[in-house]
Amino acid sequence: MGAKLRETRRRIRSIESTKRITKAMELIAASRILRAQQMVQQSRPYAELITQVIQNVASQIDEVAHPMLEQRSAPEAAAIVVVTSDRGLAGAYNSNVLRTTEELVAKVRGAGLEPKLFVTGRKGISYFRFRERQVEASWRGFSETPSYDDAKSVADAVIEAFTSDAVDEIHLAYTEFASALTQRPLARRLVPMVVEETAEPSGPLPLYIFEPSPEEIFADLLPRYVEARVYSAMLESAASEQASRRRAMSAATDNAEELIKILTRVANQARQSEITQEIMEVVGGAEAMAEGA
Repeated sequence: MGAKLRETRRRIRSIESTKRITKAMELIAASRILRAQQMVQQSRPYAELITQVIQNVASQIDEVAHPMLEQRSAPEAAAIVVVTSDRGLAGAYNSNVLRTTEELVAKVRGAGLEPKLFVTGRKGISYFRFRERQVEASWRGFSETPSYDDAKSVADAVIEAFTSDAVDEIHLAYTEFASALTQRPLARRLVPMVVEETAEPSGPLPLYIFEPSPEEIFADLLPRYVEARVYSAMLESAASEQASRRRAMSAATDNAEELIKILTRVANQARQSEITQEIMEVVGGAEAMAEGA
């Protein structure tokens, strides 16, 4: 067997092994998407409801007095919570959210604020470490299956930074899960919270009686609001990570199949050339023997 044929068959075996791995990873990611999507759908109502409750409370009092709702007069720094993955092989998932983060950093600096990074996921930590960028706090090990306690640890860190005046704003960069085919990197401000004005109701306004006071309610609800939003972002990112990994592994499997087809043709051509050469050698030898007889 010729050297070219041996090398081609060796490459085919190697690519077939890689194809089996990528196909297995595609199936694993596909099996995890449904569970991750269910977690996202279950978390959204709570995050939306706690936001609505805060807005309802704010609409019933004349002056809202809470640091998380008030724009500070001379802000100097902004916390940016970045949600990335612990593992790679997820296509452009991490690069997209990191690019959105860089755009947010540039926007924050353009507003005269110093960005302070709070990063989750090994990929984000490695990205900023490689570029020698300071990270205030980092977390890893739960990007695919985040728990509420994980989100609370992150939220507590940024809330502590806010209440201690280390930062004056809290921003969040993550990937929104729209569907298994569509994921969008987003950047949003959490604090100071923007209390949206609702449309004028058609009926009479409900009368609220606050117990305890609205200030105490805000003091308890607003940290829960940040926790809920961080947790929701982590779940959205986890689902997006699995969807991106499934697509990336599907594309890798398809590419491997195409490459195997190409190399198989090359191997067949090399084998055919060897057979042709062997036939010519046999025929030549027979003719030589016939002439010498």
